[in-house]
Amino acid sequence: MKNNKTKISACFKKIKHVSVPQLLEMHKVFVQYYHNADLHNFVIDMGKKTGVILLQDKNSEKIVGFSTWTELDIMRNGEKSIGIFSGDTVVEKEFWGNKELQKTFVKQLLKTKIKNPKTSVFWLLISKGYKTYLLLTNNFPKHYPSHEKNNIKLESIVDEYCQQLYPSAYNKERRLLNFGNDYQYLKDDVAEITTEMTEENLEIRHFTKLNPSWQQGTELPCVGEVSVHMMWNFMRKNMLSSKKKKKVLILEPS
Repeated sequence: MKNNKTKISACFKKIKHVSVPQLLEMHKVFVQYYHNADLHNFVIDMGKKTGVILLQDKNSEKIVGFSTWTELDIMRNGEKSIGIFSGDTVVEKEFWGNKELQKTFVKQLLKTKIKNPKTSVFWLLISKGYKTYLLLTNNFPKHYPSHEKNNIKLESIVDEYCQQLYPSAYNKERRLLNFGNDYQYLKDDVAEITTEMTEENLEIRHFTKLNPSWQQGTELPCVGEVSVHMMWNFMRKNMLSSKKKKKVLILEPS
């Protein structure tokens, strides 16, 4: 597969600044990888977001991927916190492995934390595929769910944001989101999980245990805490990459 790391760029845009042609381009990418991805529902869903990270070909400026961004207030131990909810994320297959989108997302996440140093900030995500789950477990020291330990405080945050955003779809007992048969779900050749993968990777095995019906589009709600330790790791990796004059795969699932 061709590596296009030097040919694409990523930028954050508030949703109100996304043009209609850009929205149509985003949908064109989206339908390549998801079932039940009609334009009407796609546009309605986008209107509920705060912003989006666009991934574009540097030469043609064609959109080749994106990730949505929504900020919401959540409570932690009786104190107001900031939740950053990332919804749909998709990248054209030709650019799988490129980290521009992930790096821009983390930078935007860190900007939010720097602007609110005394406020807890959390990454909120729902995962219908193992790759998103690995981004969480590989890069956020404090996260939920984890195969290593159960974090009750983070578990309560999952309950809160799911009941806030998706009350009718949330199964608190199983801690899964089921949006029904008309919901968008990954096509068969995207993020396939093999027996070998579950045998070799504890995180993937845990994901399939928690979300056994992921192929039908059920979502596993997760949360990761944005911490000083997490920020330091991010900066350290970038400093090392500068010294070695090569890009480090920040947020690369192992």
